[in-house]
Amino acid sequence: MSPGAVIANDIHTTRVLSLDAHGRILDWISWQDAVCLYVRDAVAWTLGDPCLAIRGGIHRASGERSMIRLHPIVASRGHASASAYNPAPALTNASLFARDRNLCMYCGEQFHRCELTRDHVVPLSQGGRDHWENVVCACLHCNVRKGGRTPQQAQMPLLAVPYRPSWVEHLILSNRNILADQMEFLRNHLPKNRRSA
Repeated sequence: MSPGAVIANDIHTTRVLSLDAHGRILDWISWQDAVCLYVRDAVAWTLGDPCLAIRGGIHRASGERSMIRLHPIVASRGHASASAYNPAPALTNASLFARDRNLCMYCGEQFHRCELTRDHVVPLSQGGRDHWENVVCACLHCNVRKGGRTPQQAQMPLLAVPYRPSWVEHLILSNRNILADQMEFLRNHLPKNRRSA
């Protein structure tokens, strides 16, 4: 099927939430990957009203144009690997800045991503590690001021305790264009003891 016109939401920003057949959350997938699931008859079930309509080619015998209506949440047949059930989100600057909402965890100011740095609460030079529970978002000024010291040594208290986001929190933070059906589903799967915003 060749991609054609799109009806409703923007094809460039809409992503489909992928689940396994048991309802376990896997990841965001592109509309192209979602179409492949529909075409291969690998969709076990869907949730939400269709969010995209992808038009394909003209059927030679009938003369009708094919169309697939994609739902915002798609569960696929088959089995997911055990690590897919609650994978650890990768620690990248983009995901760190999203977790901390582009706020410097020392001065509390909000910055553009290009003005932020990854700060190690316990510096690497003092045996700190590069993992979620030891890194925070910091502006360049505060990072330089803190230097190779801990917040206590630098007398720069943290505004929030660093934490490893759950996979669901990571999915919410990684997509700026979450549809209402997707957000409702994800919110119902957030950990009960998560850090409040």
